[in-house]
Amino acid sequence: MLTKKKKVFILFGMVALLVLTGVLNIVLNRMNTDANADDANGEQNGDFFAMYRAMRIADRQETLAILDSVINNPASSQSEIDEANAKKIAIASSSEKELEVESLIKARGFSDAVVTNTTENVNIIVKASELNTQQVAQIQDIVQTALPDKPLDVVTIIPVEG
Repeated sequence: MLTKKKKVFILFGMVALLVLTGVLNIVLNRMNTDANADDANGEQNGDFFAMYRAMRIADRQETLAILDSVINNPASSQSEIDEANAKKIAIASSSEKELEVESLIKARGFSDAVVTNTTENVNIIVKASELNTQQVAQIQDIVQTALPDKPLDVVTIIPVEG
């Protein structure tokens, strides 16, 4: 039987691997997009946004399944169950804020955007060949309004041609 420390270590290890997988996928997709810039940019980038959203949903579902297994495991202590429930609530809150920021960015005239809101940072990928200072300021204003607890120095805005 696993001890509490081992369970927590395994849980955090799995979550860390999920986050690492997501980051690597984004980096590799970005490199692939740059390498194939001459080959149907609009179509590939349109697929990028849909693919990113699908990957984000799949990663979250896997994380929620892990948390549910901790919650439903009879060997889990009450503190482990409470921690897993708190993480589920944090994921739901983060997802809601991401969707809100994405919608507000689209409302400002951008054709598409995806947002990742973690405890450490906010990454925003916007469908645009480049962003001028006014557009960056608009996006920063959206982030400050929707995520007032996030300072602008932890916000990364990445334009992707489309």
